[in-house]
Amino acid sequence: MTHRPRRAAGAVALLLVAATGCAGQGDAGAPPAAEFEGNGVGVAVRLDRDTGGAERLRVTFRPQESGFHLYSVDLPAGGVSGLGIPTRLAVRGGLAADGTPTADRPLRTVSPAGLDVELPVYPDGPVTLTLPVHRTGEARAEAVVSYGACSEGRCLIPVFDQALGFALP
Repeated sequence: MTHRPRRAAGAVALLLVAATGCAGQGDAGAPPAAEFEGNGVGVAVRLDRDTGGAERLRVTFRPQESGFHLYSVDLPAGGVSGLGIPTRLAVRGGLAADGTPTADRPLRTVSPAGLDVELPVYPDGPVTLTLPVHRTGEARAEAVVSYGACSEGRCLIPVFDQALGFALP
């Protein structure tokens, strides 16, 4: 008899976690507020809240071919010795930034053959940048992104200042 209440309590707890988006992790299953595909990379924008209730913009960059990576947000504006396109995320309209973007993937470095330079990149595949934000009172916002994707053998045409507009819930 003691097993049934535990099962029922476990089922209730599971339903609560599912309904609240995994305790503040955001609802990864919710449709994006905005999407864009450009130059070999899909971009999806989501607005959610952290466990403390603060809003954050989460933008996932997903190279469409395997073996491609994006450059770090820490890469200088002109690259290193003119090489590399930094990944950038900004907001305007109904949102203002409350900090700088952070990535969900660790950095690694790549050294192009024949060059004495190291470039900070994310591991091959998707990377999500998270930006703490607050509302400015407008009903619409824009996430503005720039990025470049490369593999070990080639780079795709970079995207600069692409605006992805969306209505604020």
